[in-house]
Amino acid sequence: MEPLVAYLHYLAIVLISGFLVAEMVVCRPSLEAEQVRLLPRLDIFFFSAALLALATGLLRLFYDAKGVGFYLPNPFFVMKMALYIAIATLSIKPTVSFLRWRRRLAESGELPPAQEIATARRLIHVEVALLALMPLMAVLMARGIGR
Repeated sequence: MEPLVAYLHYLAIVLISGFLVAEMVVCRPSLEAEQVRLLPRLDIFFFSAALLALATGLLRLFYDAKGVGFYLPNPFFVMKMALYIAIATLSIKPTVSFLRWRRRLAESGELPPAQEIATARRLIHVEVALLALMPLMAVLMARGIGR
């Protein structure tokens, strides 16, 4: 069971990366109606992958051969969890914007203002940058560095 959970955890991380980069590519200044409708769907897949990573990560934390005692005292594990929480928190504003944009488009045909697009895009860029640090924390943690 442990190899399957590890595989699903890694797969979830790849999916998070893919959907977050897809959001970054789609959410650009030249946003059109089709992209406004696509962004909330991409965000749902991003959120689902993030939940899968969390669930499989918790399974690995509590049932992996290394055990809780290996991970919890490690500052790189704590940093990895802090990065996850930071990304999740930062993703709230773009998610709310995507839903508002879709609703506004459906009601009035109005596209989002350039400033709102720029803000969402900037937050997504920060999320991607923070996400890029997570594998470093995982590598350091898995090797017992920081213990």
